[in-house]
Amino acid sequence: MSASDSTTTQARTKRTLQLALFGTSIAWALSTSLLSASSARGITNRFNVDAALPLLSSLFLLFLLTIGFSLLQTIARRPASARFVLGLPKRPTAGHEWLLGAAIGWGIVVLAVLPMALTGSLHTSFWTEPRAIRLIAVNLATLAAGSLAEEVIFRGYPFRCLIEAIGPVAATFGMSLLFGLARALQNGANRTGIFLAMLSGVVFSVAWLRTHGLWLAWGMRFAWTASMGILFGLPVAGSVDYSTLIQTTAVGRTWLTGGDYGPEAAAFMALALLLGLIVLVRTTRDYAWDYTHAAIVPGGYPMDIPPPAAHTAMEQAQQTRPPALIQILPTTPQSRSADTEPKL
Repeated sequence: MSASDSTTTQARTKRTLQLALFGTSIAWALSTSLLSASSARGITNRFNVDAALPLLSSLFLLFLLTIGFSLLQTIARRPASARFVLGLPKRPTAGHEWLLGAAIGWGIVVLAVLPMALTGSLHTSFWTEPRAIRLIAVNLATLAAGSLAEEVIFRGYPFRCLIEAIGPVAATFGMSLLFGLARALQNGANRTGIFLAMLSGVVFSVAWLRTHGLWLAWGMRFAWTASMGILFGLPVAGSVDYSTLIQTTAVGRTWLTGGDYGPEAAAFMALALLLGLIVLVRTTRDYAWDYTHAAIVPGGYPMDIPPPAAHTAMEQAQQTRPPALIQILPTTPQSRSADTEPKL
């Protein structure tokens, strides 16, 4: 077998392994989603704390995802830390990335909701009982854990395996299609909602590709759902569970309001996502340079090696000798005096 054939065989084997890891990780994510919801329901029923069901379910899901993906990494003979498995590398810009993502996610939602507000399609009511304040804190914690779990599934370990198997472009469209189908099966989205879910999947995948981490995408997803459900009181993918203090009803055409599904099924959301994608690419130039490009390795000969022993001894000998006398010769020829006029 020639060297080229051996290289091709190794590359094919690597792709097959990564595809197997991808399929197994997705199957694990689906099974753990059901298991975590069932476990959380049993605990909340036992202690009569139904309000904590979504939070416990998200926390259980994160724990099981970490265990399963770490095991897959070990099976692939590439053991890694939990941070790597979750896609949350430790680096000095992590907090700034999360806040930048939160600002972009909040801006996208504001752009999508603004046409509804300008056309008078929003009708808002408030629930000001003390229990509403407590529910806001629970909902914020739930959204923080739930948005991270969602990004770990769709932009975390399975996404990285798929990139190594088929490349970043195909992996981005593949995971975006899978995300749209998941939204359709889970929440009953219409065609517009499925398309927008796929488009948002592209945006969030680009967030990972620009930073090779989930800090940015996690911040975007959290601010996206928190501002839509808690701040504006609108349905989040058809769910109104997060509208506690503020409840908003959107009345108008479905292409503008998204109907009962919420702004994620409104046609204007597509424009907001495209503008958000442009802002995302422009504001992550430094991160893309720092975290996605290979380190520059200097070439040439090393200049910091010690000089040869003989050269060092010669220099030391020169330093111990008295300086030699130096004779400075005149710059004019010896055949004439310096005062003699030159002949033309």
